[in-house]
Amino acid sequence: QGHLTESGGGFVQAGGSLRLSCTHSGTTFSTSSLGWFRQAPGEERKFVAAIEKSGKTYLADSVKGRFSISRDNAKNTLYLQMNSLKPEDTAVYYCAEDTFGTTWYFVANEYDYWGQGTQVTVSA
Repeated sequence: QGHLTESGGGFVQAGGSLRLSCTHSGTTFSTSSLGWFRQAPGEERKFVAAIEKSGKTYLADSVKGRFSISRDNAKNTLYLQMNSLKPEDTAVYYCAEDTFGTTWYFVANEYDYWGQGTQVTVSA
């Protein structure tokens, strides 16, 4: 396992873009599935995107066509490119590591390790 640290959050107007990064300090990055989740105030943590060690990606319906997930195994870094942001994208975004690479990539409980989160705020 490794320590996960998100960065890149901030304040942006609707229609804008942000790129989140998640750095991993351990040795399991390249063999793990990785995911992004978000949590708005008063709501449950929700799946946003995931990427398998093979590079296969999954996106929540709410972000398809706007967000993309990628990984750089050489840099031990996970990315979430967010375009055409909407006010409803406002949330704390978390990266997570699934060391076993289960098929339930959209379930938060399947992930073993989490970052501390980064705030994304989109104004109308």
